[in-house]
This record gives sequence, structure tokens and C-alpha cells, in this order.
Amino acid sequence: MASTRPSVAPLPYWVRGDTNAFFGFGVNVLVNVLTLTGLCLAVVNLPEGEVFGTILPALGIALVAGNIYYTYLARRLARRENRSDVTALPYGPSVPHMFIVIFVIMLPIYLRTQDPVRAWEAGLAWAFIIGVIVLIGAFVGPYIRRYAPRAALLGTLAGISITFISMNPAGQMWRLAWVALPVFALLLIGLLTDVKLPFNFPIGLAALLLGTAIGWAGGAMSVPDVTAAARDIAIAVPSFKIDLLLAGLADMAPLLATAIPLGVYNFTEGMTNVESAATAGDNFNLRSVLLADGAGAVVGAALGSPFPPAVYVGHPGWKAAGGRSGYSMATGVVIAVLCFLGMFGLLGAIFPTAAIVPILLYIGLLIGAQAFQATPRAHAAAVVAALIPNIAAWATGQIDNALAAAGTTAAAVGDEALNGAGVVYDGLLVLGQGAILAGLVLGAVVVFIIDKRFVRAAIFAGSGALLSFVGLIHGERIEWNANGQVALGYLFVAAICVVFALGRPAPREPDPGEDDGSEVHEAWTSTEPTSSPR
Repeated sequence: MASTRPSVAPLPYWVRGDTNAFFGFGVNVLVNVLTLTGLCLAVVNLPEGEVFGTILPALGIALVAGNIYYTYLARRLARRENRSDVTALPYGPSVPHMFIVIFVIMLPIYLRTQDPVRAWEAGLAWAFIIGVIVLIGAFVGPYIRRYAPRAALLGTLAGISITFISMNPAGQMWRLAWVALPVFALLLIGLLTDVKLPFNFPIGLAALLLGTAIGWAGGAMSVPDVTAAARDIAIAVPSFKIDLLLAGLADMAPLLATAIPLGVYNFTEGMTNVESAATAGDNFNLRSVLLADGAGAVVGAALGSPFPPAVYVGHPGWKAAGGRSGYSMATGVVIAVLCFLGMFGLLGAIFPTAAIVPILLYIGLLIGAQAFQATPRAHAAAVVAALIPNIAAWATGQIDNALAAAGTTAAAVGDEALNGAGVVYDGLLVLGQGAILAGLVLGAVVVFIIDKRFVRAAIFAGSGALLSFVGLIHGERIEWNANGQVALGYLFVAAICVVFALGRPAPREPDPGEDDGSEVHEAWTSTEPTSSPR
């Protein structure tokens, strides 16, 4: 008897749209790897041999494995649904994480010890913890996300984007504004409007080439630097760095304050991106995606990379550009080959930094804007509340770095002298500890107060008290009674919210068409007191 199963059309590995998506996504990942290379060399002063011989090859392994895996998931989905228009999820080094691991984890240790290897060990341990949390998140993440309002989640991410992602690139841009601003303008026109370049030329590549041409024509680049970098090209084979990882894990407690909330954010972002892909028509298995994300961070850390990779935002954009399964695999392979050959030193000498960093400022703007665009207008104040701890963390880092450059510390200067100069360092330091998780808690409290759902606000305030007491937020280290005065403050907030809940106020009525993008209203039980029907 003849089979009634529908025939499966041949599935090409490359289509014309993959070329567009490859140049757009490939330049994005290339810029990120160039940036993290510069951060390792210039900020933490890691030896070039370790950066080009260990860190980048380790990252290359994670990237090529991850992108091939996501290509496999896309082709598997295409065969299952007998479609040829499935687009693979984009995958690369996480932008928020690469700034945080450098400036929040590695730089303070380097400034304190003047030992870049100690800083590297801490970065590896931090990335490993992130990976483990994401692996756990593959099983528990959906439950956590159900109870956290989107304004709190996106608000704390926006805080990272405005500070750690946007501010440093912006400063670098205005050092060579005549190179950077034309690049930035081209990116804004190509990525924020529907205007296309002739022949549909990839906008990211065009912007990079424009900035490079301006930089070389204006004398910002040096031929001897390119020659010297070319001499350093060598094949690097990654190997396990378990000794460095274990050394970092031996003192892991201070890392948990950022690793735990960032791990939670990682799998939350992964879920959001999978949902975004499903909206565009490609319904990937969430657990498969998150398990791959976590495994990439763990394997990368074991090989020597402190930069955990992640599924990127932007799947619908690459799908609209015509990308299918090939662009992802090509990006992973090409970037990995460049890592293995030590080409990023040469690329850094060819491409001006000012031509590279505008894409990071654009990403920061996009993430910051998303926090307001994808949440109810009534929750705008909650988004701002979630920003504040991250701004405090960035500000204290800038103060610490400036004082270190002057050969002193905040402790040596003293709180009284700093306060007398209008620098509220002690308060900013407390506010910014565990900033991501602190922003999530603070933003959620404000959301539920705005919505007059005071029991939920009290629960999050009580969670803030517990987290402060053990030092996961607002504490310099994980310990019992890490910051009792802040914990007491959160308890008072919880008590005030309980008092108002006893009055059974009617919850805020959503605006017409309002959707906060989460299931939080359905997730909570219906036992919270509300007013009686009138």
C-alpha cells in the first residue's frame, strides 16, 4: 500500500536571503568580538598571548558549536513542518554580559590585586555559574517569568544598556566624532527606518566600511600597527583550563550577587527570544534552546572564555531579511576561524574603534527603548525605578576607577570628604550592589503599587528584605545579616503595602489594548483581596 505521508521538499543549506542575514548578523558578532578583545587587552591588561591564544579560541568553539546546533534545530523544525522558510535563532557573545564581566567582575579584582590572571579566574568562575543557572533555568525559568512583570525585567536590562553598554562606547565615539558620527547616522537610517541601500547592500557592513575609510583617510590609523598585528597571526588550538576555573570557583561567593540575577536574566531573555521567533512563525523547543545556552557558557568557561554566549534578540529581523538556516552556521564558522587564526588583532588594527562602537550604542539605545515600548505606559515609572540600581553601580565603578587612577581609594578619601563634594558614594555603593536583581525587585514593587495590587508588592518587598539580609542585593558579599538596615527598610515597605491591601482597593484598570507581555496577571492566585463588585 502506498504511503500517504506528504513528501518533504529538498531543504537547501543556503538561499539568497542568507547572504543578507550573514553580513548583517556576522558584522554584529564581529563587532562584539572585537570589542571584548579590546576590553580584555586595554581594561584588564590580560597578556595578548592569553587573549588570542586561549580566550578567543575558547569563544570560537562555543560559537561554532552553538550556531551549528541552532542551524540543526531550524532544519529539524523545517522538516517536521515541511517548510523551507524556517529561520535559525541567532547566537553569539552576550553584549550585556561582556561589559559586566569586564567592569563589574574582572576590573575590580585587577585594580585590587594588579594581577590580570586573578581577574581572569574570577571571570571564568562567573561565566561557569551563569551557565549552570541557565541549565537550571531550562526547567524552572518559565515559572519565574510568570511572576515577574515585564517592566521590571526590561527595566533592569535597560539600566545595563544605558550604562555599561551605551556610555563607554559613546565616550569612545566622541573622542573621534568625525569618524563615529557618520557611522552612527548610517546605522540609524538603515536599522530604524525602511530605507534600503542600493542592491540591498548590508547596512552593518556599509557602516563599518564607511567609518574605516574615513578613519584611514583622516590619518586615524597606522600602517605600522597593521604590519605588527599581521606578524602576530598564528593558529591557536583551544584546550581546557580547568585549573583556572577551579581557582576562580574557590572564591565564588562574591560572584553570586551578579551571577545569579544575570543567569535568571539569561534564561528569561532566552524565553523571550523563543517567543519572539514563535510570533514570527518558528516555534522552537524552549528547553532545547536554554540547555544549549547553558552548555555553551559552561564549556566556554572550562576552555578559558569568561564571555557566556546567548541567543540574540533579532530573529524576526533576520527572517525578514531572507535568512534561513545557513546564515547562522556560516556566522559561527567564520567567526570561529578568525578566532583560531588570531585574526582579531589584525582586524582591530584595520578597523578604527570609532567605526566599531556605534553599533554598540545603537544596541544600547534599542534595548533601553524597548523597556518603555514593550510595557504599559502606566508602568513607565517602574521602568525608571528598575534603571536606578544599575546607574548607581556604573557610577560607583566610575568613581572607583577615577580614584584608582589618582592613586587612592574611596576608603582613603573618606565618606565625609566625598559627601562634602556632593558625591554620595556610600549610598550609591549600597544601592548598586547586586544591581540587576535589585532593579528587578524595585521595579516589581513599583509596578504592583501602580496597579494597586498591594499584596504582590508586599511579596516582592519581602523578597527584597530577604535578599538584602543575605547580601544578594545591597551587600558587598554573601553573608548573614549583610545589610540589615536595607532589609528593615524593605520590611517596612512590605508592611505599608499590607496595610493598604486591607482596604481592598480595586486594581488599576488596564488601558484599552494594554498588554505587558507577561502572564503575571494570570499567574498569581486569586486569593489577593480586591474590592467587592459595585
